[in-house]
Amino acid sequence: MDQPEWGVGLQLKIERKLRGIGQVKLAQMANVSVSLVRKVEQGAVPASPAFVSSTARALNIGVDDLLGQPYKRSSPDERNLHATVPPLRRELAAYKMPPEDGVQPRSMHELAAEVARASTLRHSVDLDALGAVLPGLLADIRAKTWLTDGTERERAFGIRAEAYYAASQLAYKLGYIDLSSLAVDRYEWAAAQSGDELAVLVGDYQRAGEMISAADWESAQRLLAASRARIEDLIGGTDKPTIAVWGNLHLKSGLASARAGDMDTANDHLAEAREAAMRLGGDRDDYRLCFGPTNVGLWSVGLAVEALDGTEAVKRAERIVIPSGTQRERVGHHWIDLSRGYLLHGDYEKATSGLYRAKEISPQQARFHPMFHETVRALARKRRKADPVARLAAWAGVKGV
Repeated sequence: MDQPEWGVGLQLKIERKLRGIGQVKLAQMANVSVSLVRKVEQGAVPASPAFVSSTARALNIGVDDLLGQPYKRSSPDERNLHATVPPLRRELAAYKMPPEDGVQPRSMHELAAEVARASTLRHSVDLDALGAVLPGLLADIRAKTWLTDGTERERAFGIRAEAYYAASQLAYKLGYIDLSSLAVDRYEWAAAQSGDELAVLVGDYQRAGEMISAADWESAQRLLAASRARIEDLIGGTDKPTIAVWGNLHLKSGLASARAGDMDTANDHLAEAREAAMRLGGDRDDYRLCFGPTNVGLWSVGLAVEALDGTEAVKRAERIVIPSGTQRERVGHHWIDLSRGYLLHGDYEKATSGLYRAKEISPQQARFHPMFHETVRALARKRRKADPVARLAAWAGVKGV
């Protein structure tokens, strides 16, 4: 799909007019202000994820229709990167197929090590390498689950679930939202056969993200509350993976509340997550969720941005010290969030420098992130002749700037 010239604003206006819906009616349907609809369509303010989800739901279209994802491939490197998607799609479709006769998958030790490497590639947002390795790796693990039994088979399903998680994130970052959702389906299916209750709850965490993106915030909250209830009796113990999953479920609940406009509840969930992180005493990567004091701090900034409170986001960011070993996936996302916060705060210089930090830390994530694009467009409008913004736009392929 080609990217709309002026991003969400122009595409929203087109979709709205095709349905004969005025701005006032759309605002009522999406439960947003008329002023916000008008400003987004004019390009005066960037569209937030909550706005995109709400208006897409009101118009009965996908969020990718408004975001223009996946973005147009503008270089040979990008075409090669997107060429990794069809093999992944085929493997996700063939998930129940037995292996061909004579296939001998690698040992469990080798497969587990390769899945761990794939998760590392995901955290470092090396999408080229991740896309190249995933289809074959998933096929190998698929064969392993057919050719083993008992606890060995459960273990194979556990690492298969982890690989599906990496696949869903690859597809999501490249803008293939429906394919990402399919990979979440596959994760849930594999986790259910792994014998690992926490892995199942991590599937709920991912599914809730799907609901949040579709503006079904109430369902996401109910799912996450039910998930937490399943391990509530264990939280008083000392099992660190359980505490980490519990904290992550609260963070996702905070996101659902923030998108729904309930920041009091969002901050309550944030406080629960912070308490869990303090009990851990450090950062962990159980089930590839990167939970701990650092991640809770980064989420605190993101939640303030979701509430469109740039000043609070900037204040929270000032209290965060990000360790040098923090995953680039999280740090790059943080700088995109913080740039949005600076933009809302009215500090366009720092918003621009924040985007450059995101680009430096995690270039592929920044290049394909819709909020990076929306922030560039908003800055271009605020600083029409600013060369740094123009360079960012050219690098990210943002049209109309």
